Amino acid sequence: MDSDEHKRVLDPEHDTAALKALTHPLRIQLLGLLRQDGPATASELAARMGESSASASYHLRVLAKYAFIAEAEHRDGRERRWRALHTVTSWSNETMESTAAGRAFVGLSRRRQIEHLERSLARYEADMAAGRLGEEWVEPAGITDLMPRLTAESLTELFDTVAAKLEELTARDADDPRAENVVLLTAGLPVAPHEPAGLAPDAPAPHDPAPEAPEAPEAPEAPEAPEAPEAPEAPEAPAVDPGDLKP
Repeated sequence: MDSDEHKRVLDPEHDTAALKALTHPLRIQLLGLLRQDGPATASELAARMGESSASASYHLRVLAKYAFIAEAEHRDGRERRWRALHTVTSWSNETMESTAAGRAFVGLSRRRQIEHLERSLARYEADMAAGRLGEEWVEPAGITDLMPRLTAESLTELFDTVAAKLEELTARDADDPRAENVVLLTAGLPVAPHEPAGLAPDAPAPHDPAPEAPEAPEAPEAPEAPEAPEAPEAPEAPAVDPGDLKP
């Protein structure tokens, strides 16, 4: 395990038990809440998540056992408060790929992040509707879906550039009262080209003539159906303004 003030870097060989502990969906959410909103008690976290205090307390102790969280300063002596030890959990994809447990953890983590995006979108929409966020957040908020053509080196450079700029902006806005927590997910997932739809690997290419099928025997002529009454003409639909076709 490699750690610094902000990042916990997991290794599949040395952190096997920690990886397993972090696959539980409730623990991932508890850790996320502590990172996002700061120290809290098991009861406070349980109320936010609709869980029992006993369940939240148990999973928090597991997170503490594997050094994801630790006890925070208590307001009084009656209940433990917990804090996250790092703002980010990270790993090397290449190292994780070397073990079955590592591969499984990365796949599960990525799917949990997609679920987090769905919850965050719902929360953003609810916060805007309820007036908990100001109108200044309408324009900058959003989700971008792009598919650039890049080399592996360029994709790595892109992630490094985003990380450096994010660190710069986070430091600049640290003491600005207008700043809010922002859910920022970045994905770079290369995809291989597909075979043309409907073609098996050994199928002839679309321009190759297919073998001629034998002529089917002529079916007997069906009796003519009675003519249906003419339907009333439907009203003409209005033309679509290209400006309305937005992604």
